[in-house]
Amino acid sequence: MHDLTPTAWIAHPGTPLRGRLRVPGDKSVSHRAVMLGALADGTSEVHGFLEGEDTRATARAFAAMGVRIEAPSDGVRVIHGAGLHGLRSPAGPIDCGNAGTGMRLLAGVLAGQAFDSTLVGDASLSARPMRRVTTPLSRMGARIDSDGGLPPLRVHGGQALAGIDFEPEVASAQVKSAVLLAGLYARGATTVREPHPTRDYTERMLAAFGWPVESAPGFARLEGGHRLRAARIDVPADFSSAAFALVAATLVPGSELAIEAVGINPRRTGLLHALRAMGADIDLADARGHGGEPVADLRVRHAPLRGIDVDAAWVPDMIDEFPVLFAAAACATGTTVVRGAAELRVKESDRIAAMTAGLRALGIRVDEFDDGAAIHGGMPLGGTVDSRGDHRIAMAFAVLAQRAAAPVRIEDVANVATSYPCFAESMRAIGFGLEPP
Repeated sequence: MHDLTPTAWIAHPGTPLRGRLRVPGDKSVSHRAVMLGALADGTSEVHGFLEGEDTRATARAFAAMGVRIEAPSDGVRVIHGAGLHGLRSPAGPIDCGNAGTGMRLLAGVLAGQAFDSTLVGDASLSARPMRRVTTPLSRMGARIDSDGGLPPLRVHGGQALAGIDFEPEVASAQVKSAVLLAGLYARGATTVREPHPTRDYTERMLAAFGWPVESAPGFARLEGGHRLRAARIDVPADFSSAAFALVAATLVPGSELAIEAVGINPRRTGLLHALRAMGADIDLADARGHGGEPVADLRVRHAPLRGIDVDAAWVPDMIDEFPVLFAAAACATGTTVVRGAAELRVKESDRIAAMTAGLRALGIRVDEFDDGAAIHGGMPLGGTVDSRGDHRIAMAFAVLAQRAAAPVRIEDVANVATSYPCFAESMRAIGFGLEPP
């Protein structure tokens, strides 16, 4: 059975999860590969590109600015780079859809162009804060207008940018990346010093395209005046997408699953540390390099979980995995406490509020904090939960339902296609109980 943009799911316990699984390509790497390929000299190939709505929106954005991008087969993009200064003025606003990464990184690129541009998004993206990006870009000399710090973003072209030494208050890979991308067009050096290390995809990708970058955990520096050279990029499987099967196989008795070629960049694997601390049985096999990123096969077997206090040092490295961690915590013995995760309030939804409401609807006791929650593990009941149009919330409750006492109806699931096309079909193939209503 193939789901054609379902609006809801009925999730229920299936069979033990078994076999081998390959999840879609990494969303963060796919965004950046298209962007830098478009700005490079020559023709780049991207293999393993995520065929999701967010990444396709980024490709369409550069096509609208005159970059020829071919898709000879699923998961492949051939990008005929326009060079650093070869983009053309788009005919209208650039629609980023639901992609916060796309909009924030594009703001950095567009700040250095000669033409004016406007970035718009869907209702969810239009409610997400952009001052964290526009403020440092303005310090570099950019002129970006917004609606009280919210999209749309109107970027004025023809501004002379200068490098800055920037220390953000909140660690964010998207903010760091936007500043570094603007730094490609800036006079002098651009430096970002973070309070906590974040994902280093942009630094790795810039180096793959030949731009000199100095980087270390929590630090990145580059100078303007160089060129990007075309490259072949092999996109690893997305750890954030793998996380759903990883947690489900941990929770469902009798499960034994291998998830192939998953990106294990150390700035992405905080969830591994948390799950292992809770008692999960997860091994990494055949560790290797893949397109400049470390990858490995994840082998997971069912194991009972216990509640923990999540180490604050892991939080930046698992910010997208907290919804499924909440699902794991709901099935654990004891209490799991998450603090220092206020960033979850400004994702595609308020993920703390959305997960708290959904867990309570299924009979799980949760204490909600401004920056996290305490989840008191137990037996999830059946019921109805609202994903609030957030792909990761929807998938997290599909995982939780595999251990629920009765079926769970999950509303508003269409946006799952932004990051994991055919999620339901893929999960059913390994044993999930998950159907359209």
